Amino acid sequence: MVVLLITFVVLLVIGMPVAFVIGLAGVAFFASAPEIPFSIAVQRIVAQTQSYTFLAVPFFIFAGNLMNESGITKRILDFASMLTRRMYGGLAQVSVVMSTMMGGISGSATADAAMETRMLGPSMLERGYSKGYITAVNCLTGLITATIPPSLGLIIYGFVGEVSIGRLFAAGIIPGILMMFTLMLTVNLTARHKKYDAPNPDTPKLTGKELLTGLKESVWALIFPVILIVGIRFGVCTPSEAGAFAVVYAILIGVFVYREMTFKSFCDALLMSMMDNAAVMMLVAMSGPFSYAVTYVNLPQSLASFIFGITTQPQLLFIIILVFLFIMGLFLDSNVNFLLLTPIFLPMMKKVGVDPVHFGVLMATIVTMGVMTPPVGSALYTVCGILECPVEEYTKEALPFFLAVMLEMIVLVFFPDFRTTQISGSCNSASSCTTADYFCFQMIDCHSSSPSFRFCF
Repeated sequence: MVVLLITFVVLLVIGMPVAFVIGLAGVAFFASAPEIPFSIAVQRIVAQTQSYTFLAVPFFIFAGNLMNESGITKRILDFASMLTRRMYGGLAQVSVVMSTMMGGISGSATADAAMETRMLGPSMLERGYSKGYITAVNCLTGLITATIPPSLGLIIYGFVGEVSIGRLFAAGIIPGILMMFTLMLTVNLTARHKKYDAPNPDTPKLTGKELLTGLKESVWALIFPVILIVGIRFGVCTPSEAGAFAVVYAILIGVFVYREMTFKSFCDALLMSMMDNAAVMMLVAMSGPFSYAVTYVNLPQSLASFIFGITTQPQLLFIIILVFLFIMGLFLDSNVNFLLLTPIFLPMMKKVGVDPVHFGVLMATIVTMGVMTPPVGSALYTVCGILECPVEEYTKEALPFFLAVMLEMIVLVFFPDFRTTQISGSCNSASSCTTADYFCFQMIDCHSSSPSFRFCF
C-alpha cells in the first residue's frame, strides 16, 4: 500500500497526466506484490470498461456536442436572456439560468463553463464586469450540471456503486434548481454591491406572449431531460438506450426542426466527442488496477474503522466525508474521484442509514467543485485561459459563490427531504415515501402522515 501511495503522490506532484498517475501507481503495487499474478492488472484494465451501463457516458457526451451544433444552445441563451433582463447582474444571471437549462444537454461542468465564458465573456467585459467576476460566475454556475440530468458524474457514480441511475437523475432535479436560486441570489447581492449591470428601468416587463414564444423556441431543449427521466424511471429504456436516443434526438432536431446542423458541424461534433470520450475512458480503464489494489489491502474497511472511531452520527459523518471529498477534489478530476472513492465511502453511508441516492447527489456536487478550485481545476484554468484572467483574481471573486454553495450543501445534509424527487407509480400514500414510489415532485417529512409539499402528474 505504501508503494501505491508514494508512487501516486510523486507522479501527481511532478505533473504527469492523472490517467497515467493512476495507472502507473496500480502497476507499481502489482510489481511490489509478487504473490499477485501481474496478468490481473491487465485484466482489470479491460474489465473496467466492459459495462453496458457505462455506454451512457460516450452517448451523452456525443449528444451534448451535437446539441451545441444544432442551434439548441443559441435558443436557450435567448430564452435565458429574456427571463433575466430586469434583474441586477443581467448577463451573470443569464449564465446561471443557462447552466440550469444546459445541464440536461452538456452533462459536463467544464464544457458548460467553457462554452458560457466564450459566449457571454466579451459582452460582460463591455458592460463593465471584471475578468475575475466573469470567470467566477461562468465557472461556478457549471456546478448546476453536476446534478441536473443527465449528469455524467451521476452516471459514473451509479455505475460504480450499483445505484439506480434513474433515481439519481430524478433526485438531482430539486438540488439543481435550489442551486440555481442560490447562485442567482448571490449574483444579485454581489452585482448590487459592485454596481454591475443594473437593470434599465425602461426595459419592458416580460409578457405572457413573450414567455410563450420563448418556450416555443426552446421547448426541444427543455423537454429533453424530462423525456430521459420518465423513460428510464418507467422502464421504457435503460440509461445506455437513453443515451443512444439522445444522439438521435439531437440529430433530428438539428436537421429537421432548426435546420442548422450540416455535415461539417456533425463531423466537428463527432471529432470533439472522440477526444472527450478518449479522456474519460482512459481514466476509467486506468482506475481498474488502482481500485483492485485499494480493495486488496482492505483500505475501505480500515478507513471506515478510523472514521467510525470519530463518530457514528450520520450527519456529522456525512460532513466529514464531504470535507474529505472536497480536499480530494482539489487534486483529482471529479470522474477520478467517482471511480476511486465511491467504493470506499458508499458502504459507510449505507451502514449509518444514509440513502445512497442522497449521498450520490451531494457527492456529485462536492467533487465537481474540485474542477473549479486550484491547484488542478480543469474548469478554472479553462475559463481563466479564455479571458486571460489571473487565478488569484478568479479566486477572490469566487469566494462568495463558494460560500453560497457550501451553505446549500449544509441544508441538504441536515434536511435531505429538500432533494426528494420521486418518480414512478402513483401518489396514493405518503407512508411509503422512503422509496421512489411516486410520479411527482415532493418535499416531504417521511415521518409525517402527510407531505409538506407534493406536485403530482
